Amino acid sequence: MGSTLTQNFGKKIRLLRFKKNISQEKLSELSGISRSVMGKIERGEISTTLYSVEKLAKAFNIEILNLFDFSDID
Repeated sequence: MGSTLTQNFGKKIRLLRFKKNISQEKLSELSGISRSVMGKIERGEISTTLYSVEKLAKAFNIEILNLFDFSDID
């Protein structure tokens, strides 16, 4: 299992995806990150590169900093 940051980041990605009502497959398509890697990110199994963080922010149409606001995750 990854670090607390890695786990919280994964929870945030999953929460944003649920809020946007999109599947992992759709987020993978929008971000250019494979579905298998997306699953590992969401489960907190791997940390991701800054390049992927940027792609995820663009896919969600939010600022990068918002991906690291963990105040709304459990």
